[in-house]
Amino acid sequence: MGETIIQVDAFTDKPFTGNPAAVCILSEPRDDAWLQKVAAEMNVSETAFLAKSKDGFDLRWFTPTVEVDLCGHATLASAHVLWGKGYLSSGEQARFHTKSGLLTADFRDGWIEMNFPAEPEKSAEAPANLAKALGIETMLYTGKNRFDIIVEVPSEETIRRMTPDFTLLSTIDARGIIVTSRSVAGYCDFVSRFFAPRVGVNEDPVTGSSHCCLGPYWGKRLEKKELIARQISPRGGVLRVRLGGDRVCISGQAITVMEGKLDV
Repeated sequence: MGETIIQVDAFTDKPFTGNPAAVCILSEPRDDAWLQKVAAEMNVSETAFLAKSKDGFDLRWFTPTVEVDLCGHATLASAHVLWGKGYLSSGEQARFHTKSGLLTADFRDGWIEMNFPAEPEKSAEAPANLAKALGIETMLYTGKNRFDIIVEVPSEETIRRMTPDFTLLSTIDARGIIVTSRSVAGYCDFVSRFFAPRVGVNEDPVTGSSHCCLGPYWGKRLEKKELIARQISPRGGVLRVRLGGDRVCISGQAITVMEGKLDV
């Protein structure tokens, strides 16, 4: 019997927006090569693989080219599938054992709230060619955490107009590049885009894990513990961010768009 695989649009309540993730709940152990081939076949930014454990589920994430240590939208999609398909009751917490430790998700008032580790950045000199690769002239701040480089730019309009050189951007030593600015439109606190050609994702539509950095970054500057964020990729998505010490709670919505079987 083939494995069931479900595609979910995460950080949205409308199909064909937000960030698509594939979710596969394994019925038997599979080797890493098989997992990577499935992720390449699905060709979305992340495919999540779940295996039942004694206290929740083991969870791994693969882009089309590599395994990653932390992914927000595919975790959100996984929780959505576990509740939607009856693996968990609606009031039961989803518990995921991952390369970034235990992650949990709870269903609250129509939103899925995930509890993730904070990943604050430290100020860092901008790599050579970063501005050129992003196609921007002014960087107000650059920093780096264990995954990504974060760049603050002067305006939301700067971010919307960006047309990065992905070949050049892939030479920069980081999982991805977060570009962000404060929002002055009033519909959210800050906006961002996320580029990760080095791991096979030129632009990620909505990135949960980047908000483990963006939450503390903007929380400090805006003196807020609860923030509304928008990722302004062409598909777009909305996130709620709540800060608490060394953890960041990231909330979003999700919708199933497709379900099928793998005949391999």
